[in-house]
Amino acid sequence: METILQLGAFIISLLVLLVMLAERGSAAKRNEKLKQEISAVESKTEYLEKALDKLEKTLREEMVLSRGEVSNSMKGLSDSLISRINEMSKLQHMQVDSMDNRMARLAQTNEEKLEAMRKELESKLNSIMKENSEKLEAMRITVDEKLNDTLEKRLGDSFKLVSERLEQVHKGLGEMQILATGVGDLKKVLTNVKTRGIWGEIQLGNILEQILTPEQYYTNISTKKNSLEKVEFAIRLPGKGGDGEEVLLPIDAKFPQEDFYRMVEAGEKGDPVAMEEAAKQLENRIKAEAKRISEKYINPPVTTDFAIMFLPIESLYAEVAKRAGLMEHIQEKYKINISGPSTMAAFLNSLSMGFRTLAIQRRSSEVWALLGTVKSEFAKFGDILDKTNKKLQEATKTIEAATKKTRTIERKLKDVEALPLEESALSLDTDELMYDGEV
Repeated sequence: METILQLGAFIISLLVLLVMLAERGSAAKRNEKLKQEISAVESKTEYLEKALDKLEKTLREEMVLSRGEVSNSMKGLSDSLISRINEMSKLQHMQVDSMDNRMARLAQTNEEKLEAMRKELESKLNSIMKENSEKLEAMRITVDEKLNDTLEKRLGDSFKLVSERLEQVHKGLGEMQILATGVGDLKKVLTNVKTRGIWGEIQLGNILEQILTPEQYYTNISTKKNSLEKVEFAIRLPGKGGDGEEVLLPIDAKFPQEDFYRMVEAGEKGDPVAMEEAAKQLENRIKAEAKRISEKYINPPVTTDFAIMFLPIESLYAEVAKRAGLMEHIQEKYKINISGPSTMAAFLNSLSMGFRTLAIQRRSSEVWALLGTVKSEFAKFGDILDKTNKKLQEATKTIEAATKKTRTIERKLKDVEALPLEESALSLDTDELMYDGEV
């Protein structure tokens, strides 16, 4: 095919050449020359046609031979492939059979192993269940024993506690009987006016003793010159001048028991008329006692221009305070303040705080002097602290320098190869022996 294309190209080039030659010469010359060239071309064309026929024949023969060879080659290749495929198929069947046999043997082996494992596991589970049952039984026995012991102990403790409580109840009943007897005796004692007064005085004295110091009040002191009447207690108050003079605050205890008990009994019986009558009698009794205290004990400027009446029972004080206008009337007319146990304690506490404040004020000059001394000493202490700070800074710098040197030594020691354990131990023993020898 390639040769035919070359011939065609050659013919086309000749034709182009003939056309160019024909244009250059004259028509005759051109024709003559053209004829010659045409004849030459025809002869060449004829030669080429013969060559082409020969070439075509040769090509056909070669193609026939090639087809035979290719057919033979394809047939041989096909036979070879078929034989290879057959061999591979046989080999694959053999491998599959071998794999099936192996899988069957493996499955059988696995079944045997699983059966053995199942039997072993079942045996172990039975053993564990047996052990657990034995342990649970032992635990149950232990728990039962402990529960029995605990129950017996707690029941014993409970019975013991109940017995103790019953014994305490019996003791309490006995104490209540004794207390009832004591109350009866107290009632008998309190029926005497002097005894009741002494009891109120004792209670007032206990309150004063708990809150004030003995130097802050007098006992049974006369507040009027050449008078035999003595007030039970008088609190020592500082005078206005602050030069050692003092002013006394009279306090006297009163306990109108009969009037108060008649009012209480009337209230318990639900008799408002009797209760109101007893309350009026109590009010008149309180006014009379206030007048008596005012006349006997108030003596300005030796005493304050007022005094305090102490009622030793809270319920009595509450009843007096409940009477409308009674306390205000007594305070305005007789300059008497009425106080119960709780209000007396509060009043004395406030007085005690006042005494302390006054003592602090009197000693303020000493405090200021002490503060001046402390200030001067504190300045010296500041100088000492500055010196100490400088010393600490110097010590810190010294420690930092030692730390830097230690780090430098550590960096240098990193390059030193460590001795083996036995050699290092031997070296240490040698050093110890040398040290012992030196010692």
